[in-house]
Amino acid sequence: MLKPTYNRGMARKQTILVVEDDDDLRRLFRTTLTLAGYNVEEAGDGLEALQKIDYSQPDLVVLDVILPEVSGLVVQREIAAHVLNRELPVVFVTGSGLELSEIGSACLLRKPVTPDRLVNTVRSCLAAGSQSLRS
Repeated sequence: MLKPTYNRGMARKQTILVVEDDDDLRRLFRTTLTLAGYNVEEAGDGLEALQKIDYSQPDLVVLDVILPEVSGLVVQREIAAHVLNRELPVVFVTGSGLELSEIGSACLLRKPVTPDRLVNTVRSCLAAGSQSLRS
């Protein structure tokens, strides 16, 4: 996959990696974020997410907590341990009663997620880095 090139003076579009095992929800997130002006990469499980993070170096990860094979919590720990020279903000998405203290410093969206809440949380999380936000 070729990385896009940009003309001088044009701002680079930020890339969001959406990690969600529910195909319909992942498509909704992709469509919403694309319409909001982001490049969107997708992964359907934690292993695929880790591979894409290494390859595409996204600006932010929207990460479901409950995933097959490798949970979102394990993915976040791997991100924290292996992403060098920069912070990689993570927006956790959960339908469970998971408390923010259980996932550390991250942005959090509780299901059901509306398109407006998704975009607002992504923008806030990108602006704040990986500081805690709750929606």
